[in-house]
Amino acid sequence: MRKIYLVGFMGCGKSMIGRRLSYYLKLPYYDMDSEIVRQQGMSIPEIFEKYGEERFREIETEFLRTFRDERCIIATGGGVAMKEENRKIMRRTGLVFFLDATFHDIYSRIRHDQNRPIVQRSTREELEALYNSRRKSYKESAHINVLTEKRTVRQIVEYIGFQVTRLKGDSPKRS
Repeated sequence: MRKIYLVGFMGCGKSMIGRRLSYYLKLPYYDMDSEIVRQQGMSIPEIFEKYGEERFREIETEFLRTFRDERCIIATGGGVAMKEENRKIMRRTGLVFFLDATFHDIYSRIRHDQNRPIVQRSTREELEALYNSRRKSYKESAHINVLTEKRTVRQIVEYIGFQVTRLKGDSPKRS
Protein backbone atom coordinates (compact mmCIF):
# COMPACT_ATOMS: atom_id res chain seq x y z
CA MET A 1 0.00 0.00 0.00
CA ARG A 2 1.05 3.55 -0.63
CA LYS A 3 0.32 6.81 1.15
CA ILE A 4 -3.20 7.71 2.20
CA TYR A 5 -4.00 11.36 1.49
CA LEU A 6 -6.94 13.18 3.06
CA VAL A 7 -8.09 16.20 1.04
CA GLY A 8 -10.87 18.71 1.55
CA PHE A 9 -11.65 22.26 2.53
CA MET A 10 -10.12 23.69 5.68
CA GLY A 11 -12.08 22.55 8.72
CA CYS A 12 -13.54 19.42 7.09
CA GLY A 13 -11.81 17.17 9.64
CA LYS A 14 -8.65 16.03 7.84
CA SER A 15 -6.40 16.31 10.89
CA MET A 16 -8.81 14.67 13.32
CA ILE A 17 -9.69 11.85 10.92
CA GLY A 18 -6.01 11.41 10.05
CA ARG A 19 -4.97 10.98 13.69
CA ARG A 20 -7.75 8.48 14.38
CA LEU A 21 -7.10 6.61 11.13
CA SER A 22 -3.45 6.32 12.16
CA TYR A 23 -4.45 4.34 15.25
CA TYR A 24 -7.02 2.32 13.35
CA LEU A 25 -4.65 1.25 10.56
CA LYS A 26 -1.43 1.30 12.65
CA LEU A 27 0.27 3.68 10.23
CA PRO A 28 2.25 6.87 10.90
CA TYR A 29 0.29 10.11 10.54
CA TYR A 30 1.56 13.47 9.30
CA ASP A 31 -0.24 16.79 9.08
CA MET A 32 1.15 18.56 6.01
CA ASP A 33 0.75 22.06 7.48
CA SER A 34 2.50 21.02 10.72
CA GLU A 35 5.34 19.42 8.77
CA ILE A 36 5.74 22.56 6.64
CA VAL A 37 5.78 24.73 9.80
CA ARG A 38 8.49 22.46 11.24
CA GLN A 39 10.55 22.48 8.02
CA GLN A 40 10.25 26.24 7.45
CA GLY A 41 10.64 27.28 11.08
CA MET A 42 7.66 29.64 10.93
CA SER A 43 3.88 29.48 11.19
CA ILE A 44 1.58 29.35 8.16
CA PRO A 45 0.47 32.98 8.72
CA GLU A 46 4.15 34.00 8.90
CA ILE A 47 4.94 32.17 5.65
CA PHE A 48 1.97 33.89 3.96
CA GLU A 49 3.05 37.29 5.28
CA LYS A 50 6.74 36.94 4.44
CA TYR A 51 6.58 35.06 1.12
CA GLY A 52 2.95 35.21 -0.05
CA GLU A 53 0.41 32.53 -0.89
CA GLU A 54 2.06 31.59 -4.20
CA ARG A 55 5.32 30.63 -2.46
CA PHE A 56 3.38 28.72 0.18
CA ARG A 57 1.69 26.71 -2.60
CA GLU A 58 5.15 25.95 -4.07
CA ILE A 59 6.29 24.69 -0.65
CA GLU A 60 3.25 22.36 -0.58
CA THR A 61 4.22 20.91 -3.98
CA GLU A 62 7.83 20.44 -2.83
CA PHE A 63 6.49 18.61 0.22
CA LEU A 64 4.44 16.21 -1.92
CA ARG A 65 7.41 15.56 -4.21
CA THR A 66 9.97 14.94 -1.49
CA PHE A 67 8.22 13.72 1.68
CA ARG A 68 9.21 10.32 3.07
CA ASP A 69 8.70 7.28 0.92
CA GLU A 70 6.71 5.26 3.44
CA ARG A 71 3.26 3.92 4.04
CA CYS A 72 1.57 6.68 6.01
CA ILE A 73 -1.44 8.94 6.33
CA ILE A 74 -1.14 12.59 5.29
CA ALA A 75 -3.73 15.25 6.08
CA THR A 76 -3.14 17.82 3.35
CA GLY A 77 -3.67 21.56 3.50
CA GLY A 78 -7.00 22.86 2.21
CA GLY A 79 -5.50 24.36 -0.96
CA VAL A 80 -3.25 21.48 -2.02
CA ALA A 81 -5.69 19.93 -4.48
CA MET A 82 -6.08 23.19 -6.42
CA LYS A 83 -2.85 22.58 -8.30
CA GLU A 84 -3.04 19.97 -11.06
CA GLU A 85 0.53 18.87 -10.37
CA ASN A 86 -0.36 18.16 -6.73
CA ARG A 87 -3.42 16.13 -7.74
CA LYS A 88 -1.27 14.04 -10.06
CA ILE A 89 1.43 13.47 -7.42
CA MET A 90 -1.12 12.38 -4.81
CA ARG A 91 -3.02 10.06 -7.17
CA ARG A 92 0.25 8.52 -8.39
CA THR A 93 1.78 7.97 -4.94
CA GLY A 94 -1.24 7.08 -2.86
CA LEU A 95 -4.91 6.65 -2.27
CA VAL A 96 -6.78 9.98 -2.03
CA PHE A 97 -9.92 10.47 0.07
CA PHE A 98 -12.01 13.65 -0.21
CA LEU A 99 -13.65 14.47 3.14
CA ASP A 100 -16.78 16.08 1.77
CA ALA A 101 -18.29 18.21 4.56
CA THR A 102 -21.03 20.81 4.18
CA PHE A 103 -20.05 24.48 4.20
CA HIS A 104 -22.32 25.05 7.22
CA ASP A 105 -20.38 22.45 9.26
CA ILE A 106 -17.03 23.78 8.09
CA TYR A 107 -17.82 27.43 8.76
CA SER A 108 -18.93 26.70 12.31
CA ARG A 109 -15.50 25.12 12.94
CA ILE A 110 -13.21 27.68 11.27
CA ARG A 111 -14.83 31.09 11.63
CA HIS A 112 -12.79 32.14 14.69
CA ASP A 113 -9.53 30.33 13.83
CA GLN A 114 -6.63 32.79 14.05
CA ASN A 115 -4.21 30.34 12.41
CA ARG A 116 -6.00 30.40 9.03
CA PRO A 117 -4.92 33.49 7.06
CA ILE A 118 -7.61 33.05 4.42
CA VAL A 119 -10.36 32.92 7.07
CA GLN A 120 -9.08 36.05 8.79
CA ARG A 121 -9.13 38.15 5.64
CA SER A 122 -12.40 36.83 4.13
CA THR A 123 -16.12 37.25 4.71
CA ARG A 124 -18.45 34.27 5.14
CA GLU A 125 -19.67 34.79 1.57
CA GLU A 126 -16.11 34.86 0.20
CA LEU A 127 -15.26 31.67 2.10
CA GLU A 128 -18.36 29.95 0.76
CA ALA A 129 -17.45 30.99 -2.79
CA LEU A 130 -13.93 29.61 -2.23
CA TYR A 131 -15.40 26.37 -0.83
CA ASN A 132 -17.64 26.00 -3.90
CA SER A 133 -14.80 26.78 -6.32
CA ARG A 134 -12.48 24.20 -4.72
CA ARG A 135 -14.96 21.29 -4.63
CA LYS A 136 -14.27 20.30 -8.26
CA SER A 137 -10.54 20.00 -7.59
CA TYR A 138 -11.13 17.91 -4.46
CA LYS A 139 -13.34 15.57 -6.45
CA GLU A 140 -10.79 15.37 -9.29
CA SER A 141 -8.00 14.50 -6.87
CA ALA A 142 -9.94 11.85 -4.96
CA HIS A 143 -10.12 8.16 -5.61
CA ILE A 144 -12.94 7.98 -3.04
CA ASN A 145 -15.41 10.65 -1.92
CA VAL A 146 -16.37 10.44 1.79
CA LEU A 147 -19.56 12.24 2.81
CA THR A 148 -19.12 13.36 6.41
CA GLU A 149 -22.49 14.96 7.20
CA LYS A 150 -24.37 13.15 10.00
CA ARG A 151 -21.52 10.66 10.42
CA THR A 152 -19.40 10.25 13.51
CA VAL A 153 -15.61 10.38 13.41
CA ARG A 154 -15.62 6.65 14.16
CA GLN A 155 -17.94 5.89 11.23
CA ILE A 156 -15.76 7.92 8.87
CA VAL A 157 -12.55 6.27 10.10
CA GLU A 158 -14.05 2.77 9.82
CA TYR A 159 -15.31 3.51 6.31
CA ILE A 160 -11.91 4.78 5.13
CA GLY A 161 -10.21 1.87 6.90
CA PHE A 162 -12.55 -0.54 5.12
CA GLN A 163 -11.79 1.03 1.73
CA VAL A 164 -8.02 0.96 2.35
CA THR A 165 -8.23 -2.68 3.41
CA ARG A 166 -10.47 -3.61 0.48
CA LEU A 167 -8.12 -2.03 -2.03
CA LYS A 168 -5.05 -3.49 -0.36
CA GLY A 169 -6.54 -6.97 -0.05
CA ASP A 170 -6.10 -7.72 3.64
CA SER A 171 -7.62 -6.88 7.01
CA PRO A 172 -6.65 -4.05 9.37
CA LYS A 173 -4.27 -4.93 12.16
CA ARG A 174 -6.34 -4.18 15.24
CA SER A 175 -5.41 -5.03 18.78
